[in-house]
Amino acid sequence: MYDVIIVGAGPVGSYIAGKLATMRHKVLVMEAKESAGHKRCCTGIVGYECVRSCSLESGLILREVSEARLISPSGKIIRLSRDKPQACVIDRKAFDLSMVAKAECRGATYLYSSPVRSIELSSDRVKVTTAGEAGQRGFEARAAVIASGFGRSLTESLGMGRYGDFVTGVQTEVTTAGVDEVTVYLGNHVAPGFFAWLVPTSVERARVGLLARRTPAAYLRQFLSYLTGEGLIAQQDGVDFSYGSIPLRPLAKTCADRVLVVGDAAGQVKPTSGGGIYYGLICADIAVSTLEAALTDNSLSARSLAAYDRQWRKKLKRELITGYWVRKIYERLGDGQIDGIFDIMKSSGMDRTLLETEDLSFDWHGDIILRLVKDRVIAGAMHIVKIPSDINR
Repeated sequence: MYDVIIVGAGPVGSYIAGKLATMRHKVLVMEAKESAGHKRCCTGIVGYECVRSCSLESGLILREVSEARLISPSGKIIRLSRDKPQACVIDRKAFDLSMVAKAECRGATYLYSSPVRSIELSSDRVKVTTAGEAGQRGFEARAAVIASGFGRSLTESLGMGRYGDFVTGVQTEVTTAGVDEVTVYLGNHVAPGFFAWLVPTSVERARVGLLARRTPAAYLRQFLSYLTGEGLIAQQDGVDFSYGSIPLRPLAKTCADRVLVVGDAAGQVKPTSGGGIYYGLICADIAVSTLEAALTDNSLSARSLAAYDRQWRKKLKRELITGYWVRKIYERLGDGQIDGIFDIMKSSGMDRTLLETEDLSFDWHGDIILRLVKDRVIAGAMHIVKIPSDINR
């Protein structure tokens, strides 16, 4: 009988496992794959707030990011540059393995090649059933945490609701020709309604990918051809693509009797960029404090665990609503409108003003977004009539 079973050995699951194990709880982490470190389609860019929150070792940082370029559909450029690094590109596999090692050192147990098929609730425990290489097996605990990334079966079976919206990401690693800046490409010919990226990880290597609702692989092949033609990357032969689905809206419920859902699995993701590591870790801290109190009091009903749902929504609600609202507006823009917004920002000096703003944050986009859309010229270009009232609450 475990205190807590955690589904998923990603950074969020391992972070929770390590924290609970430090509190002397008996923790089991179940992972569907044969080992940790198999996260697919992740740029690996995290802000320094995230670096500090999880005490990221310097050896996991591939390079620091103090500047980036945004490129419009017609090739207009806005360059974002600060004196100090705002983010870094991490070795994502090594990061995941480091989080596992920390959790194991604190006493957590890991079980690999164990995809979870069901979670059954009873009055005094949860039963987690796996169907791996050893056949079907059952494990029991006082509570469970789902931190396995985007997936419908477990959360839907527990009555958590369905993801209101999601997008598919696709990425590959390439050989570059002296690329030194993180570059984001906008335009419906590149990634309709979303964006593509070129993220250097070393002098000669980079991650290239994009988000798209339909046929993402076809768009990525086209984008790779463009980058090759521009001399930015070497000719790619036999490239392997990695895929991943990213929720753009959170689940209606993230707690049930004896169960919490955290991270991508809960939809705790930035709708603007699809990044989920930092928000997932913020919510992981809230989940740990909620579970610690509930385990101590032996009060693990949905009502007792609802404090987790209330607290993480209070922390992130405004960011998620603002980001998703702008995401939907952006998806309706044509390439000419996107180019027009670039022109407005450069001619008005708005791009420089934003860079000089002290509170410009890599991880918190809400205030910056609202400053932009409250500008009447930009609002007109984006056909924004009114800012929803719940954004300002």
